[in-house]
Amino acid sequence: MPVAAVKRLAKGLAGAVAALRHAHSWRWLTYGIVVGLAAGLAASAYYVSIEWLQSYLLRHLAGLSLPNPKGEHLFDMDIGAYRPWLVPVFTSLVGIITGFFIQRYVPETVLSGTDGTDATTRVFHRAAGKMAPRVPFIRGLASILTIASGCSAGREGPIAQIGGGIGSWMADKLRLSARERRLLLLAGAAGGLGAIFRAPLGGALTAVEVIYREDFEAEAILPAVMGSATAYSVFSFFFGTEHILSAPAFQFTDPRELAFYAVLAVVCSAAGYFFVGTFRACKTRVFAPLRERLGIMWTLGLGGLLAGSIGAVFPQALSGGYGWLEMAILGQVPALMLIAILLGKTLATSVTIGSGMSGGMFAPALMVGGLSGGLVGEAAHALWPNIATQPGSYVLVGMAAFFSGIAKAPIGPLIMVCELSRGYGLLAPLMLSSALCIALCRKVSLYDNQVESKFDSPAHAADATLNVLESHTVGHHYTPGLPPVLESYSTLGVIADLMRNSQVRTFPVRNACGRITGLVDIHRVRGLVFEEPLFDLVVAGEIMGPLASLTPGEDLYHALLTFVESGYAQLPVFAGPLEEAAAQPELLGMLDRRAVFEAYADGMRRVRSLQEHGEVIVSKSAGPLAPDGSVCTL
Repeated sequence: MPVAAVKRLAKGLAGAVAALRHAHSWRWLTYGIVVGLAAGLAASAYYVSIEWLQSYLLRHLAGLSLPNPKGEHLFDMDIGAYRPWLVPVFTSLVGIITGFFIQRYVPETVLSGTDGTDATTRVFHRAAGKMAPRVPFIRGLASILTIASGCSAGREGPIAQIGGGIGSWMADKLRLSARERRLLLLAGAAGGLGAIFRAPLGGALTAVEVIYREDFEAEAILPAVMGSATAYSVFSFFFGTEHILSAPAFQFTDPRELAFYAVLAVVCSAAGYFFVGTFRACKTRVFAPLRERLGIMWTLGLGGLLAGSIGAVFPQALSGGYGWLEMAILGQVPALMLIAILLGKTLATSVTIGSGMSGGMFAPALMVGGLSGGLVGEAAHALWPNIATQPGSYVLVGMAAFFSGIAKAPIGPLIMVCELSRGYGLLAPLMLSSALCIALCRKVSLYDNQVESKFDSPAHAADATLNVLESHTVGHHYTPGLPPVLESYSTLGVIADLMRNSQVRTFPVRNACGRITGLVDIHRVRGLVFEEPLFDLVVAGEIMGPLASLTPGEDLYHALLTFVESGYAQLPVFAGPLEEAAAQPELLGMLDRRAVFEAYADGMRRVRSLQEHGEVIVSKSAGPLAPDGSVCTL
């Protein structure tokens, strides 16, 4: 080939690459494919590891014959001698081992959220999409041991975190912006969900909507769909396209049946309150105090022991439980057993995840929702067999409706069930039941880090405001003077008196060593201050929230983000950063959230006034600029 032709070819390829880098849609398609490939390979390795280890521990060593769904039967090991007492031994050892590594390397993840999906949501909103690689690695390995040993947990949460970690890491290597890193985080999470659940569209939509209660991340749809489809294709290359659950092609044909699906929504909502309430009680009232006394490692060991003991007595509560869910769809589980599994699964999951062990809430939630729907289906079929002709369809609808209600994700679970049921024959009851469940479950939420909408997310704070606050410092706007400080043993009665006789709405709490360790906010304890029987029983150390603080040199834009993240009405201002001093710096005063809003409103009025006279150019990255390029003083 002539040299000139080679040069023209090279120039053309270079031009194509440059065009690809600047073509927004094509660039995100490429990113989605690359992230999806990595997420699909990770999901495949993760799936094989869990299936082999679970077969070896529970089937071969413990002698348990657990039902497998049709789409998940990789290893056919011989069933060993019946030794159910081995299950709590396995789960206890797993709890201690994983607790050791979590305590040593990633202790912050214990309080990062409900499960891997929630932790990924937290990274999206509050960490600029940046996830340390060690977090998904350690948590992923820990979840393999947790699920394989028999603890009640699902694979979807951990693989979402692993996929999200891959997307975040790749964005760092490509030196992308924080906004682009967040989108790749969601693309990776979508890839993990779409592959492990074998529902590419449902996985993509769940990933972009589960981070909000009443919104979705529209910008992430393209990379999420591409990542999920690619990951699903990689996963299917190794394991085929068989759905996890063997479900007939159900069809909705009788409009009168919608009344039963409305009842299903009510039952699933009640089950949702019970499921989330039990989990939160175990997490906050049982294991949180134990973790303070025993440490992370021994708390996880105790959680593993309790989960394994439940599983040894009641094997239906072990691991993910998709086999029992498939049997319910096929009508092979009687009504009383449905109730028993629902209760056992709720308790076992609450103990497992509530103690801090690694695993997802997605699969247990689908199982509890499906069993709740199955109860309604069995009852409707027994009373009106000519109307409710397919009781198994109620299991599928219950899965989607239940998860939609407690996770505030109306579209993704609905699409997942349509993909599982091989069509849209149940679309009308799915839409009705999911909508009713969301309305009935307004006061309950499975995930801690969901926010209402983009306007409530720190990730979009810069999109909602101009950075006019960067030219103001906390030191010029806080109220100096020592505010009322509570001791950790101050009773609720003392707190109530202070609230009645003071204009302060947030009170610092001091421990026995004289160090401020938390804050009590009036909005968080408003419901308690009217309960006089609790005045001498509840102390500040029990109801305080985490400590959030500012320094005089920090700008008000940072203060605004801190207010959004913490939810406090006022924040303490210290003389210096807390983490850089052995002794706690002096407490100088409090900054009120209203002062930040007033500074912003005043700054915006000045910017707009200058804009009207053609004297200012607004830059989102650097704040308001004067015609000569200098930053305006507001």
